[in-house]
Amino acid sequence: MAAANVISRRLTPAQLAHAAAAAIPSEVSTRPLVGGLGVIMGAGIVTLTGLMISQGLADLKGHLGISFDDGAWIGSAFNVAIMFIGPMTVYLGALMGPRRILLFAAGIFTVICTFLPLIHSYRLLLTALALAGLTSGTFYPLTLAFAIRNLPLRFLPFTIALYATFVDMAANVAPSLYGWCRDHLSWHWMFWNSAVLTPLMMICIYYGIPAAAARKEGGSAPSFGGFLYASAGLAMLYAALDQGQRLDWWRSGVFTGLFLGGSLFLLCALVRRLRSSNPLMDLPYLRQWNTRLLAIAVLLFKICFLGTIILVPQALAIHGFEADQIGPAVIWTALPQLPIAFIAALMLVRKVDSRLLMAIGFTCMAFAAFLNAEYTSAWSAANFYRTELLMGVGQSFAFIGLVSDLVLQAIFSGGLSKPQWILTFSAFFHTVRIFGGEIAATFMGHFIAEREQLHSNLLGLHVSRGSWVTDGNIRALTAGLYAKSSGVAAAGARAVDLLSARVRLQAYTLSIIDGFLLVTWTGVCALLLTALLRKSALNCGDVGTLQSPAIAKEPKS
Repeated sequence: MAAANVISRRLTPAQLAHAAAAAIPSEVSTRPLVGGLGVIMGAGIVTLTGLMISQGLADLKGHLGISFDDGAWIGSAFNVAIMFIGPMTVYLGALMGPRRILLFAAGIFTVICTFLPLIHSYRLLLTALALAGLTSGTFYPLTLAFAIRNLPLRFLPFTIALYATFVDMAANVAPSLYGWCRDHLSWHWMFWNSAVLTPLMMICIYYGIPAAAARKEGGSAPSFGGFLYASAGLAMLYAALDQGQRLDWWRSGVFTGLFLGGSLFLLCALVRRLRSSNPLMDLPYLRQWNTRLLAIAVLLFKICFLGTIILVPQALAIHGFEADQIGPAVIWTALPQLPIAFIAALMLVRKVDSRLLMAIGFTCMAFAAFLNAEYTSAWSAANFYRTELLMGVGQSFAFIGLVSDLVLQAIFSGGLSKPQWILTFSAFFHTVRIFGGEIAATFMGHFIAEREQLHSNLLGLHVSRGSWVTDGNIRALTAGLYAKSSGVAAAGARAVDLLSARVRLQAYTLSIIDGFLLVTWTGVCALLLTALLRKSALNCGDVGTLQSPAIAKEPKS
């Protein structure tokens, strides 16, 4: 860490760029673009699988005949396993190489996804989903490290754009894809889509990623226990957050046990790390201004992203809309992402500062959420088309700018000069992406629930017996329901229930509006954070023009 800072101060930006290029092994693979496509596909497959499980949860629960509480653990089994394997992937990838890990994990994942729809046992399903999460969870942590170290620098902007498009578009097409598969094929395709796509990824990895060289002996051995403690701690905390709202937080012994157990495991990992070094991890390397700000930016982006994957679907679901009816609203977010990604890549090639892309993206996302805050209970999917189109533009620009800054930070902070630095960097942001996404989703879910209760109580103060407005509405509803009721008393009871449902609908509508306003202010905070990021030594366009990996000679002092 200190050595990297000293070198950064003594070299000019151009020399620093050539030194960074020299650290990238340009001849590791004869087909680096094929290998890059493989690992980028892996990141998209993980995102698509998780959201397809979420979309098809009702059908899966009906297939098994299980209750709401049992069904709540189906998605958690998959996502908690992904969280667990993330830090462990750093250890395994360093020992055996990304090619061996990815091919082995992808093969098992394909087999599991093939047979998952045929499982009728609840416990066996949870076990299979956990194994699917453990195997697919290896896809993402190795993506960033491989892309930076093995792809030609001239393709860096387009690789970043392609990566952002795969991940972002997978999340936005999931509702429409699941709705189409369920209506025209079968709900089984919530898993079979991944079973079809993963072999294509394996072909790209097999031909594009070379076998890793044998690991040299010597030096201190990697600490398997430290990775195990950290993975177990993060997984238990993830499960606690994922189930916290349903279990009522600290009033539940399950939540308390998961939270305290996860905290204890993380504390053990920290103590073990402080007492002994680990050649695969270097936590002090992460103590840099831009690294910390970019981690916060990832969390803020996740909160803004929830406007599309949580708020819009919930705003339509309260009217009883199904996935195929919600999909047309969300698909408009995905439509502009491929052309916008190409435009953003060209901007990076033209040496546009990636922070400007982030600023454009967060501005569009904040403005789209602000327009969605005009939402009423009368809105349908068509009312979201134009705002979601703007949201898709914002997501593309923001995500591509964010990933570009992450790559530049890894390069110009000296991350490529030592394997443990790039592995630490990749594992850290993988953890931030997964765990930060869960924090954002949990926070939004808790926020919506609390605001719904508040609005319900406030509206209820104005809906009471004796009020001429309330009594007038009940009498009007009773008259309308009398013809299809057994008597005046039954019609009056149905009228009261209908009025209560109207109050709940309006309370939930107001909470959705509050959610969109929260996304708006989150985008504003992300803009302020973008302004605090320090400019990189060179931008993606400058890095991409480097031709030869000749190491710049260090000037004499």
